Amino acid sequence: MEQAMQKAILKAEAMHNQSANKNAHIQHQDLTTLKPKGEYFAAVDLGSNSFHLVVVHVVNGNVQIVSKVKQKVRLAAGLDSSNVLDELAMERGWQCLTTFADRLQNIPPENIKIVATATLRLAANAHQFVLKAEAILQLKLHIISGEEEATEIYRGVAYTSTTTGNTLVIDIGGASTEVIVGRDMQPLHLHSFNMGCVTYMQHYFAQGNISQANFEAAIHAATEQISDHAHAFKCFDWQQALGASGTPQAVTETLINKGIHDEIKLAYLYDLQAECISAGHIDALQIDGLAESRRIIFPSGLAILIALFEQLSIKTMNIAGGALREGIIYGMLDDQPLADRRAQTVNVCINKYHIDTDQAVAVTHTAMTLFKSVSQQLNVTAFDGKNMLYTAAMLHEIGLHIDFKKQHEHGAYILKYTTLSGFTKLQKQCISDLVKYHRSDIPEDALNDYPAAVKENLLQLLCVLRLAVVLNIKRSHTPAICNGSALALSIDENDSSQWTLAIDQAWLAENKLVTTELANEKWLLHKAKQTLVLAQI
Repeated sequence: MEQAMQKAILKAEAMHNQSANKNAHIQHQDLTTLKPKGEYFAAVDLGSNSFHLVVVHVVNGNVQIVSKVKQKVRLAAGLDSSNVLDELAMERGWQCLTTFADRLQNIPPENIKIVATATLRLAANAHQFVLKAEAILQLKLHIISGEEEATEIYRGVAYTSTTTGNTLVIDIGGASTEVIVGRDMQPLHLHSFNMGCVTYMQHYFAQGNISQANFEAAIHAATEQISDHAHAFKCFDWQQALGASGTPQAVTETLINKGIHDEIKLAYLYDLQAECISAGHIDALQIDGLAESRRIIFPSGLAILIALFEQLSIKTMNIAGGALREGIIYGMLDDQPLADRRAQTVNVCINKYHIDTDQAVAVTHTAMTLFKSVSQQLNVTAFDGKNMLYTAAMLHEIGLHIDFKKQHEHGAYILKYTTLSGFTKLQKQCISDLVKYHRSDIPEDALNDYPAAVKENLLQLLCVLRLAVVLNIKRSHTPAICNGSALALSIDENDSSQWTLAIDQAWLAENKLVTTELANEKWLLHKAKQTLVLAQI
């Protein structure tokens, strides 16, 4: 015994000395060899309202944002009636670019692209601003046309938000608004309108006054511009609308603060218009969830958005994952091997959070088998439920590396605050909530923040996911009952809360743990006002 202990001590000392020698080697090693592989790229967008800088790190086709800088410059506010930029507005821009120049120092010049949009397109003295800007940045500045801007915006949306069929994309800028219809990666029809939240603020909400008459004038002016082009966009029969700018994002944030987890609808815009009018003046405008930086230009952006909804017959709108800056980045990365955006998002999360891939695939396979059984009975086609179920199933254990007991809550938190390229803001929230409630009790108020139709769809997907997780509880790393004919799920035609799971009884008899967990799941679903019946195949 004593001899064994002595050997153990000697072994431990040897390991300690080996570790110390290794650490000493690392300390004297050239640390440049430890730098991560990959390249850095940067895009600078000199917008009419804000200047933006985004820096990404690209490794093996995976694009990771590592830095974002945004400064409110309101360049368009410096344009006079003759479209001459005043010195004060230019000085604000130059000061901002001094900060950007410092951040860009260590990035190869060939990996940087700088573009300017509507205000510098309009400005009679744009050359004066550009000369000094290029001297500050030591880089070439490109003033792009409205059509080029619209093309880049669509590229940014297409790469960061999966599009379904023909997609309408809208970006309300400070001095221009770009509207594009595209399909997958290809823009089909586009137009750049000379209207923006900064210019409309100056023209229709002078001195910060907000009234019914001001709103009507702004909406009418936008309507006059849009009406001649409305038919050309509507004839493409687009399936979804995505907002790629600050105004739709600001609207969404206000809705969330009101407890509304829903797509943007015209009725919500009218409600926000009424709130603005009741304030009477921009200084008195206080809407929960509205960022201070957007308050001054919110009424003008809202007026333009209302006109777009009315003229283009937009029923619902979601928030896109990217816009101009992302389009510029991906334009520079055309030669980079980029996989499908959603698949790449799932793979990145699996690797980053050490998800057991075999278990994820097994649960997902079962979930898709069950989903196929009831797909005709579920109202989730327009809701894109299949893709959200797939993603939630692949990532349902994303919080497990933190803790077992509350893994579902940790997972929901991670997904809520993680960039999920390829998904809209609403879809991301739905995926997060599917993970949050995939195990344990389903609280009575779960999903209450969603509209009734969305809540019903989510609850149906949740039942499918929960059953898939239970059926793979043994973690055998093969999908439960690989033969799809031995596993089927159905919903009562007259009562969507009545579920029947038909399952091979011989298989069930061999899997006692699954039998026990199914009995527990029946009870948990019963408490959530869902009835699960087990039937024999």
